[in-house]
Amino acid sequence: MDLLARHADGRVLGVEGKLAYRVEDTDTKHLHWLRDRIGKELIDGVVVYAGERAFRCRDDIAVVALAFLDP
Repeated sequence: MDLLARHADGRVLGVEGKLAYRVEDTDTKHLHWLRDRIGKELIDGVVVYAGERAFRCRDDIAVVALAFLDP
């Protein structure tokens, strides 16, 4: 887990950063671990990567290209 952001109500957003152009199933293992531990307190799990698309994995983890976060 690279970043945890806590909302004022106590819920958490988990973010994993990857310097790869592809996201593999194993890249979300820490987000699964977090979801298993805190359940509904997890707002969402996100992998930020060096690719070009945004999508959701089969396990409902969001994947977002780093370029999309440019202001």
